[in-house]
Amino acid sequence: MNTTEEFYEIIATAIAVKKEVVTEDLTYQEIPEWDSMSHLLIVEALEQYYQVKFDFNDIMEMGTVGKIREKMKKYEVFVEN
Repeated sequence: MNTTEEFYEIIATAIAVKKEVVTEDLTYQEIPEWDSMSHLLIVEALEQYYQVKFDFNDIMEMGTVGKIREKMKKYEVFVEN
């Protein structure tokens, strides 16, 4: 089972922030730590952990943590609470 806690931890680690900073509403470039380079680090970390490969358009549409969660469903990765 993939949990929200794991999901948030992966993102937090990728952008070097505390897990408490990561919420569904956290938006790309809302905080200095989530810039274009760290966006790619998030993608890479999620791809490695969940063993998926996101296509370019999906990566470009991952503008919030919630949107990332939604996009992952396309790859049959479901993050539960």
